[in-house]
Amino acid sequence: MKHLNKTAMAIAVAHLGMMSGAAWAQTTAADKPPVEPAEAKVVVVSGQRAALQSAQKIKQNADEIVDSINADDIGKLPDRSVTEVLQRVVGVTIDRSMAGDPQHYAVEGSGVAIRGLNYVRSELNGRDSFSANGARSLSFEDVPPELMAGVDVYKNPSAEQIEGAISGLVNLRTAMPFDYKGFRGAVSGQMSYSTLRKGKATPSTSLLLSDRWTTPFGEFGLLVDFAKSQSDTRTDNFQVEPYYPRDDLVPGRTVWVPKGVTWRTMEFERERKGQYAAAQWRPNRDLTASLTYFKSSYENSWNEQAMLMSHATPFDIKVANGVYAPNGALLSGTLSDPDHSGINLNPDRRISSRDSSTTDIALNVQWRINQDWTVRNDFQRIRARTESLDSDVATGLRLPKQGLDLTGGLPKLTFDDADRAYIANPANYYWAYTMEHLDRSTASNNVWKTDFQRSFDHPVLRDVRFGVRFTDRKSDTRTSNPSYNWQPITQPWMLGWDIPNLAFLSDPRFAGGARVHPFNNFFNGDASVPAAVFPADALALGYPDSYQKLHEYHTVLCQERVAAQGGGTCDPWKKASFGTDPSENNNVQEKTKAFYTQLRFGFDDLKYPVDGNLGVRYVKTDMTAAGYTVFKPNMPAIPAGAAVTGVAIPNIGAIASAADFRNSYNNLLPSLNLRLKGTDGWQFRLALAKAISRPDFNKLQAYNSLSQVVNSSSNPTTGAVNIDNVSLTGEAYGNPMLRPTKSTQLDLTAEWYFAPGGSLTFALFNKRLKDIVVDQLVSVELPDTAGTMHSFAVTSPVNGAKGRANGFEVAYQQYYDSVPDWLKGIGLQASFTYVDSKRDLYNPVYSAYCSGSADGKVNLNLNINGCDTDGRVFGNLPLQGLSKRSGNLSLMYDRGPVSARVAYNWRSRNLQAVNTFGARGTDGKDTNPASPTFGATNLAWGLPLWAEAYGQVDASIFYKITEKLSIGLEAQNLNDVKFRQTMDQHIGNLNHTWFKTGPRYTAQLHYTF
Repeated sequence: MKHLNKTAMAIAVAHLGMMSGAAWAQTTAADKPPVEPAEAKVVVVSGQRAALQSAQKIKQNADEIVDSINADDIGKLPDRSVTEVLQRVVGVTIDRSMAGDPQHYAVEGSGVAIRGLNYVRSELNGRDSFSANGARSLSFEDVPPELMAGVDVYKNPSAEQIEGAISGLVNLRTAMPFDYKGFRGAVSGQMSYSTLRKGKATPSTSLLLSDRWTTPFGEFGLLVDFAKSQSDTRTDNFQVEPYYPRDDLVPGRTVWVPKGVTWRTMEFERERKGQYAAAQWRPNRDLTASLTYFKSSYENSWNEQAMLMSHATPFDIKVANGVYAPNGALLSGTLSDPDHSGINLNPDRRISSRDSSTTDIALNVQWRINQDWTVRNDFQRIRARTESLDSDVATGLRLPKQGLDLTGGLPKLTFDDADRAYIANPANYYWAYTMEHLDRSTASNNVWKTDFQRSFDHPVLRDVRFGVRFTDRKSDTRTSNPSYNWQPITQPWMLGWDIPNLAFLSDPRFAGGARVHPFNNFFNGDASVPAAVFPADALALGYPDSYQKLHEYHTVLCQERVAAQGGGTCDPWKKASFGTDPSENNNVQEKTKAFYTQLRFGFDDLKYPVDGNLGVRYVKTDMTAAGYTVFKPNMPAIPAGAAVTGVAIPNIGAIASAADFRNSYNNLLPSLNLRLKGTDGWQFRLALAKAISRPDFNKLQAYNSLSQVVNSSSNPTTGAVNIDNVSLTGEAYGNPMLRPTKSTQLDLTAEWYFAPGGSLTFALFNKRLKDIVVDQLVSVELPDTAGTMHSFAVTSPVNGAKGRANGFEVAYQQYYDSVPDWLKGIGLQASFTYVDSKRDLYNPVYSAYCSGSADGKVNLNLNINGCDTDGRVFGNLPLQGLSKRSGNLSLMYDRGPVSARVAYNWRSRNLQAVNTFGARGTDGKDTNPASPTFGATNLAWGLPLWAEAYGQVDASIFYKITEKLSIGLEAQNLNDVKFRQTMDQHIGNLNHTWFKTGPRYTAQLHYTF
């Protein structure tokens, strides 16, 4: 796929035999032939130093701008997933939260961004690769790093490479049997231990076997590679609730008070398996065929005990002994709400499990027709699947009081002995709610690709390459409806009108099924929180039967209320539907046809030689989405014979209709890559290209839910009914007519390779984006019974914004040889990236105040700009997930049998989300003086949530006992850093959440044979 220096490639693939750590030696002869063998001068380059040199050669000799990490580097770095490996590459950052869920911490990291943008394309050996999660790329944390020969990150791909990478392309490379001269075997074993989780250490193993044979039918090769790992970790968490403005606590002053501080513990378990096999056949020197099989699968589960805030009356909270900052934010005090029997919390027992796999089978045939022509045929079949059950059961507790101190590095909670006894007593708890979520997804792709290469014996022209690629990709995602089916059992706001009292565990009818959780070793002993009463595991695991039993408690109480009041109804619990409602299904088929041509050239006779490539890629995309439109009329009750005045009500019948949506578009993507070679190892590059990134499949769902709201009033004297207004609105779950986000991008680099493994590089980049996908209002037309069309204002994803991302990268690496003998083997690797970005909506939705109590997609101002608890809007927010600054610093040592590294990875703060769970609500105060509901406390609000700067220290040391046997020790998060989130409010940026996972250690043993 790339024109790479053959020596560099040979070095890169040779590291596979080490399986994550064993040494590889390169021997060169002395400048003059030795007289005796014993006098031979041998230069040995092994371990991470050899890996660094081979990766540098790939970068130096590639046609495009690329950064690489090779297998020995993966093995030596203290990284347990490909995601963590990628964070070592200059310009690459990873998210520390679970994908799409900033309320939960991902110990190994989750999403990958390149140069601040998440339009990342993933490949396996230059072929398409993805996970079945509604997105278009792999979840890199789910891929075993033990199976990888290397990872290449292309910053500005050329026309020859598959389209879809605006921010960059990540290609995972595996080994082939012909990479080795003969038989090669390697086995490794690891044991990992989490200092916060404690318990038993978890094992990981891997095995590689490869051989090749010469037969009368040609040369054959076979390689198999297996990896299995178990990871058990734990995360502890404090969360300060958002602050509310209060003008009734301190005379003459508005102060800001949170509902309180909550806490949780999450335990995560994952078993990851990798299987890889490759067969090669070379009947003659001009023909080579290969067949590869790759499967990555994992099963993970996480469970948590979380004290979640559910208090509905924040403006009634009392503060004793309150101390406030100059901006009005509460620093310390004791919170209570005696008017509502305490501050309402929900001790939540949540268990989530997921089972996923990606399987890739590929056949490649390469035929060198003659010395000028080569043809390559490639066939690929990829299948991915995933399914999950997320089960949530909670008790309820009305906390009498909570003392807190927010002046230190962590929140300090104060409870007296009576408080702790109260919190640990099951009799004070009631059954609160259940919530389930199910999803099941499959994705597939069948690919045929043919490439031709015509080589030239010419002083300027190197070769011309052209080819075609056809794909047939399907994505089928099913989620429960409602997606997260939160259903109350008993809640304080249900008292009186629905139930006479709460279902307390002290009532023999509702007793049992709960246990006390003590929160031992919380924050590794740095903090103390009281034990609380949570639902037993069996209730969360027993869905749906356990849910049915719990909701029968509500039925018992509701029927008591009906009997006492002499009427009413008691609606039974209904589990979420799954597989029966069209709104649950997102079925998309996408076919592409692509053609490219690329000319490679070089002016070698110039004083400063110039080479490069010029190409263009044309791709046509045809997409079909199975769609469904639902409309249910909402007509007011009009008494018989009453006169009707005012606005006419459209007579639109109920609709529940299926229809396929088809979308076709084509893109022309030119690219130019130039390299100028200077002297003394200097070279300069220019890369100019157009790129696209298609919308994720979860944005293409063709389901429209339309509604009609009729507001009316009646004249008590005449009985006439006046139709005040008719609102026709709706929500689109996705938009099958979305087009790709497009980018015009320019890169300039200066690279100095002053030694083997020693380099200093600098890069400038600028990406201009358009047609970024955002939520906006669109018009959907429906006819009434007379055929007249009516427009519904529907919130839908659209290509509604433009933006930019520009900045620079600088990277340096070197082993120091001209140092005193006791320092030899020391090396340094460092990189820094700066990115500045901006996004502008085609149709801005900013207004100074938010309005209404709807916090869904329909509230565009809220979701795009963010709103405070007093209704004021933020706006001017940056692109999500983008850190302006990021960097790596590694101190390395390679000498004799010892190979070691201490690595520090850092990124600056970045916007994680707006209006997300834990930082949103519908109990804000309307302070808009022009609002008809001024002073009301039922306003929807949602805060911008930030991930603060995060820097983690990891380390590793390996010792080679013999040429074939080595041992090692890896350590992650040696500095025991806490991941911190903050929230924007108009009084400032305030602490919101702290996550602690503690250091983790892994002992390893590697043997090659």
